[in-house]
Amino acid sequence: MAASGAGALPAAAAQLEGAMAGAAGERREGVKELAGLFREAQAREMAEESIFRNLLEILKSALSEIEQTYKNSYELADLDTCLLLVTECFRCLRNACVECAKNQHVMRNLGLISTSVHLIKLLHGIQIKEELVLTALRCSLQFLGNIAAGNGDSQDSIWKCAFPDLFLTFLTYSDEKIVAYCCMVLFTCLNSEKVRELLNPENLTVALHVLKVYKEQLESEWSFLIVTDHLLKCPELVKALYAKLSNQERVILLELMTAKVSEKNLATSEEMNVMSRNADFLAGCFRKKCEAVLKLTSAADAEDEEALVAIRLLDVLCEMTSNNGQLEHLQALPDLLETAIDTLRLTHLAGKQAVNIFTATHAMTGQEEISHPAVGFKSHLIRLIGNLCYKNKENQDRVYELDGIPLILDNCSIDDNNPFVNQWAVYAIRNLTEQNERNQELIAQMEEKGLADNSALESMGLEIEKRDGKLILRSVRKKTP
Repeated sequence: MAASGAGALPAAAAQLEGAMAGAAGERREGVKELAGLFREAQAREMAEESIFRNLLEILKSALSEIEQTYKNSYELADLDTCLLLVTECFRCLRNACVECAKNQHVMRNLGLISTSVHLIKLLHGIQIKEELVLTALRCSLQFLGNIAAGNGDSQDSIWKCAFPDLFLTFLTYSDEKIVAYCCMVLFTCLNSEKVRELLNPENLTVALHVLKVYKEQLESEWSFLIVTDHLLKCPELVKALYAKLSNQERVILLELMTAKVSEKNLATSEEMNVMSRNADFLAGCFRKKCEAVLKLTSAADAEDEEALVAIRLLDVLCEMTSNNGQLEHLQALPDLLETAIDTLRLTHLAGKQAVNIFTATHAMTGQEEISHPAVGFKSHLIRLIGNLCYKNKENQDRVYELDGIPLILDNCSIDDNNPFVNQWAVYAIRNLTEQNERNQELIAQMEEKGLADNSALESMGLEIEKRDGKLILRSVRKKTP
């Protein structure tokens, strides 16, 4: 099949050459045949520059025709044939670029990128002929994506011609396919240097639009990749974006950060540095906003957006402290551990003072509590405390000084509002007592005085033993029933 397609290429190219002086319909048929042939790799590799010169001439002619139509107020109905021909040209160019660096270079050197961007901007201005214009725009953006794929020179050329105007226009377009193709072009062109250009206040809007695309079109893979593979790798941009976002949009950004951090890929030292700087920023945000979660004690405020941000900040910090590369850095951050303990104390107290989402419950009364955004919040606080104390004597001692151990023990019973709270409490207590005799002794004394629930300790796989007149907290295997 490939041989017959490639063999037909010279005849199709000659047919287009002969049709260049003919009617638009005849040229369109010639371009259409070439577009079909370029679906095959062998035909793409055999393509000569003259084919792309002819396609460039057709697009330039279309540019002139559209401009004249507007200038002389002609009927836009006269553009039907022109728009169909433009679409077929972009389809042909799109196909010819697929995994073919030779054709990408030829097209760029001929000036097809700048001509295409000019034509795309002009097509955007056509107010009617919607379906014809939409199809032409879709194919044109696909062409830009394909000519840029794996080709740094083409990426730079598109950036020079199209940034930021083209992206500002088409990231907010009414057609989902056009938005997706625009995201594809942006993703393909971005690199660390170009991402830094987004820090310019005028260009920051491009990044904000990408987040809005992800928010409105959750199936958009390209917008997801732009954020996770590019935007999150620039800590200054993360800060600038965060400052401009609504609380609802911050929640989305934090969810994307959590997804990125939870990836188990081995990170380079540069990526680890980026993550550390993001961690510093997020820890600071959590310190400032953590008490907002107390608004959720009121059923009327169950969807408070500032509280939802605090919850997502805790989620991402839990993931970051579960990453060995980030753990030591976060353990050393001033005030993060204290903030977690203070917030646990406040939410625990709020749950005792009145019945609300922070009140421990052992039987669900309905679906409302299950879907509440604060479900699991106290579990995650204990998880964060446990992570921050992992093999860290200074933080173990700090929890002791902040009277955090009794607080954790008081939160270790089964709680439907906090799934796995018992397991996280076990984890935290183990990390707090590992090679820390003072913390072990405190728990042992609490149990002896009846201040710690012995059954709770047993459920944790811990027991108190008196040895040489000294109380020892030791690990035991749970008894099988």
